This record gives sequence, C-alpha cells and structure tokens, in this order.
Amino acid sequence: ASALGQWRVRAAMMANSGGRTAADVSGTQHVENKGFADNPALKEEHDPIFRMRNTFPSIPPEVNMDETPRSSRRDFLKSLALASAGAGLLHATDSLAGDEVPKTGAPKKVPRKPLGSTGESIPILLLGCAQKFNAKYDKILHRAFKEGVDYLDTALVYARGQSHKTIAPFIKQIGDRKKLWITSKGPGRKGTPEDYWANLDTCLQQLETDYLDLFFMHALDDVSKLEARFIAMGEKMRKSGKTRFFGFSCHGGRVAELLNKAVEVGGIDAIMFRYSFAKYGDLELNKAIDRCKKAGIGLIAMKTQNSVPDDSKEVQQFKSKRFNLAQAKLKAVWVDDRIDSVVSHMDNTKKLAENVAAAKSPIDLSMAEFQQLRQLARATAHTSCQGCNQICEPLAGGDLRIADTLRYLMYHECYGETGRAKSKFRHLSPTERHFEGMDLARATAACPQGIDLAKRLATALRTLA
Repeated sequence: ASALGQWRVRAAMMANSGGRTAADVSGTQHVENKGFADNPALKEEHDPIFRMRNTFPSIPPEVNMDETPRSSRRDFLKSLALASAGAGLLHATDSLAGDEVPKTGAPKKVPRKPLGSTGESIPILLLGCAQKFNAKYDKILHRAFKEGVDYLDTALVYARGQSHKTIAPFIKQIGDRKKLWITSKGPGRKGTPEDYWANLDTCLQQLETDYLDLFFMHALDDVSKLEARFIAMGEKMRKSGKTRFFGFSCHGGRVAELLNKAVEVGGIDAIMFRYSFAKYGDLELNKAIDRCKKAGIGLIAMKTQNSVPDDSKEVQQFKSKRFNLAQAKLKAVWVDDRIDSVVSHMDNTKKLAENVAAAKSPIDLSMAEFQQLRQLARATAHTSCQGCNQICEPLAGGDLRIADTLRYLMYHECYGETGRAKSKFRHLSPTERHFEGMDLARATAACPQGIDLAKRLATALRTLA
C-alpha cells in the first residue's frame, strides 16, 4: 500500500512519543529523541511525521497507535493507504532499481538503490569484510554474489591486513571486475594526504585490481580532515582513475558535524556512518542527513545493530512471526528512504541468509515490532556507547581513551571477537587504558547514555588486559 509501510514505522518513531524525549531505565535522558521537544519550530522541517501530514492532512496531530482501538486503527490505516495511492506515492520496493519484483512480492535478488548522485546503483545490503576469507573458495563471498550482494566493503586494517589479500582470489574467480563494487579505506585518524595516497596504492596492490569503486578516509572524527587539501586530494584520486568515487566513514561522536561539513565543502560522493533504530529521533543527526540527501551525497548506514551486551537477554523478549531481532533492526533502517544502503558484517552463511531474506522481503515492520525496538533502545542505553568521546574524555582528564575501550569491550561482549578486542586493547598505552585514581564522576554525569563509566571500564580492564 504505497507509502504506508514507510509511514507506519516512521510514525511509530515520532508520533508515539509525541515528540517527547525518551528516558532509559536509569532515568537518564536518552539521546534517541533529543532536540525535537526543545525545538518545536524545527519539527515540521525535519520530523518525518510532519512531512507525511503535509501529504495526508487528515492525520490527526497526535496519533498513538498503541492507544487506538483495533477497529479504529484498521480503518485509519486503510484510509491512509487509499490516500497514499491517490497521491501517487511509491512503495519502497517500487522505487528500487534492478531486478523486477515478481508476482510473489519478493525480488529474485537483493534490491538496489541509487547511491546519491553518483549515477550508480548498489544493493541495499552490503557485505562488510572485516574478516579473513577462504582464499581457495569462500562460501560467504560466492553466495552473497549469487544473491546480488556484489558490493564488498573492506579496509587496509581489516583482519590484520588479510581481508584484502583473501578477497583478491575471489575477484579473479568472478572473472569480470565490473561485476563487483569494491570499497576500501585507509589509514585512519592520523592520515595526511600523502598517507592516503600511499594507502590507496596499497589497497590496489593487495586486492590485485587497477581501481576501487569507492575510497573512504577511514573512521574520521576530526572535521579538519575535510579541509580543502583533502577535498583536492579526493578529486585528484578520481582523475587518476585509481578510484571512481571518494568519501569517508565515521562512527564516533561527531557524525552530524562531519555530515554537515561534507555538504559545506563539497567533493564528497558518499559517506558511511553510524545509524540505527536507536538514532531515529536525534534532531541534529536528522538535519545533517537531510542536508546530505539534498546535496546528492550517497548515504550508507553502519553499526545498524546498535549492539549491546544486554541484547542476548532481550532477544527472548522480541516477539515476531516474521523477523528475528537482527532482521528487524535492519528493516528499521531500510524504511528510512534517505538511506541508500546498509553494510553488515556477515561472518557465516546463516547470518548472510537471514539478512538477504530481510532485504528481499517486501513486508515492513509492524507497530508492535517497532515498539519492541524502541523499548530495547531505552532498556540498553546505559550499555550502548555512541563513541562521543569529545564529551566524556575531556572531563575525565589525562589520556584515558574511554570510547575506544568501550568499543573494544563491545567486540568481546557482542561480537565474540575476544582476540581482536584484546589485541586492540593491548595497543593502548598504560595511561590510555588505566583509570585507577581518576575521578570519573563528571564524565559519567555528562554521558548522554547514562553509562556507569567506572563499572564498564573496570569490566574492560578485567576482561581484556
């Protein structure tokens, strides 16, 4: 029913909370919906509900689907569906490029969408390649390709440098480089233009290819990396033929700031950034996403699972006959039509099959399913570090790396990648990982997620040291 699926989920995100700020179980204000309540004049411009009301003026100002009787709810959704059809709006699957949707309602392969204004279309599900593959014949790579997941997202640092080298044989096995989209990244936070050029050359050498489809500056957290000299570097990279497109990835606490800067400076084709069901109501982030979309910048969501250690407990409480929890989290991001694609770390064929099935499914999340995600976000906020180290670390003082430490702990607790977590933690200097004798009270009080920093850092030290 036309735009009904998108409206249902996005309506749940905003209307069910009445635009008010949600609170997590500890009573700390959750960043999920920050800003809208304090900026009513901006709601109409950036709140998806207000956008839909412009199209469907009959939608009442406050609709809480949980408090609406079943018969009224059903009649309301029917009227919305008819209105959307009359307005000529498209269902999400109708706007996707690539394979036609068969009569069964599910596409033969993973649907595709345009990547910003690049003129290229990519699958809505991308294969994250932070792993070492089987160089002889890798089932994940080949099954993904067969399902239409022909976009590989890798980086120089992935799998301690082995990701590139084990992807290279797969490229040869496919036999036609043009059938694959390969994105790689380098070298991280301390890069200079010279470093990026050297890393681009290393990427090509390790992957045994003449060009990348997209080169990212990896994990930016400093807007100075978007100064004119870096934008000029990107333009030269494109002209050299070593990469077709240029952009950056970011997942720290400055995502909105970096997205806004990208619009201002120009020259950025695509951005991969932290985005999940838990971030839908963040006003500043939504404004930045809107600006990027208007500027034609391709938007790829990462960290869509919003992984937290409490997930293992909450999974048993997620009830759906159609999707598991991981699939529901993906669907919650795909319903945002501003997002071009989602990258997912799929390190086994079971995860691949589940994610592909979710991508192909034309069924949207129900109100009840989305409400469960909202409840999960609130209940686990106190363990979900969003990487905003610019808030807590200056208040802690010294060299303590709070955000990085909690990210490594997440690798252990949520991904089961204990070896990787311990290796990265050991690379921190003693002053960057030890907090004994430090007063973390101010840093803890400032944490938007309400995380007990001393407790979580102690867990990291005990587990990873």
